Amino acid sequence: MAEESIFQNLLEILMSASSEIEHIYKNSCELVDLDTCLLLIAECFRCLRNACVECAKNQHVMRNLGLISTSVNLIKLLHGIQIKEESLLTALRCSLQFLGNIAAGNGDSQNSIWKCAFPDLFLTCLTYSDEKIVAYCCMVLFTCLNSLKVRELLDPGNLTVALRVLKVYKEQLESEWSFLIVTDHLLKCPELVKALYAKLSNQERVTLLELIMAEISENPVTSEEMNVFTRHADFLAGCFQEKCEAVLKLTSAADAEDEEALVTVRLLDVLCEMTSNNGQLEHLQALPSLLETAIDTLRLTHLAGKQAVNIFTATHAMTGQEEISHPAVGFKSHLIRLIGNLCYKNKENQDKVYELDGIPLILDNCSIDDNNPFVNQWAVYAIRNLTEQNERNQELIAQMEEKGLADNSALESMGLEIEKQDDKLILRSVRKKPL
Repeated sequence: MAEESIFQNLLEILMSASSEIEHIYKNSCELVDLDTCLLLIAECFRCLRNACVECAKNQHVMRNLGLISTSVNLIKLLHGIQIKEESLLTALRCSLQFLGNIAAGNGDSQNSIWKCAFPDLFLTCLTYSDEKIVAYCCMVLFTCLNSLKVRELLDPGNLTVALRVLKVYKEQLESEWSFLIVTDHLLKCPELVKALYAKLSNQERVTLLELIMAEISENPVTSEEMNVFTRHADFLAGCFQEKCEAVLKLTSAADAEDEEALVTVRLLDVLCEMTSNNGQLEHLQALPSLLETAIDTLRLTHLAGKQAVNIFTATHAMTGQEEISHPAVGFKSHLIRLIGNLCYKNKENQDKVYELDGIPLILDNCSIDDNNPFVNQWAVYAIRNLTEQNERNQELIAQMEEKGLADNSALESMGLEIEKQDDKLILRSVRKKPL
């Protein structure tokens, strides 16, 4: 631990430098004087920054001396300087590193920074043109945030901070701190996610959905987080139901990059991932109209692909790189996957698909389709879930095959065959023939 007098001296130097900068600007003095001040400020912050590392006593002394409030005020003053000299950038970077270090593992310092700096300092530095300054600002914000402070972002005047963090992540994909703010803090507050989503552009919504999907697929959801992600599931299912028909815009080559349609594609991806998790699956299975929306959307896209040649038209030969990279590739596969997930060990949903004529629709989408990779496998999975302990659905498929409405070769490729027992048609599983 260093002597308090050392930090007192550094504080006095910073305060003197602040006064000198104000004097230089008021009296239009030589910029060489400004450069000297900036170099001095940077060195002071380097000393303070290094003295904070893993030393709670030094953090405590600095905070009690008022170094946090002095630093925040000095950062605001430096931001007002119009020149973009390297000495200015260095001073700003070092000052933010100091705030990050004094806050590390120290709740009192975190609260002090929050009181002095939120939201103005974060808004100022998150919009700075220097990537390092933005990154260090994100570091300070991440270090200070907790569940209570995250809720303060819900205030309309403070929501801009969260919006800016998402923008930083989208523009600087290598920014680890902005990623951690979103995944460790923002996504833990369903109300905030909902408020953010309403303010985001469609491109930014895609970015947010990709972050949610990565969080679900890469990190097991704990029991404590289950309630949070269940509420996310409710909200995102509602968004999908509201905007699902936007995907039909992708039938036109001119609208292949329609942003609203791209959001719909990504919403479906997230719902597929969510319904692969048992806790969220049961909740989504109980939503009143999600399954109906999935079947209706599958019917609409299937019909669109039959009425004209487009991305929803089944094709058995690669037609070139253009279609392979189309954003709607796999969309029908994922719809069938979602339907299959929602019917997993759920008699009510199995029966609902029957009543909505969804079974013939799925069977009509079970052939190999280059625009929908693995569609055959997802159809097999969906049919299995639809027929498990459900005689009515089994009988329907058997009757369709007998009447020629279901392709027997397609059923065989699914590992299914029709057998007649006591004047009754039975659908049963068989070992698939080797290719």
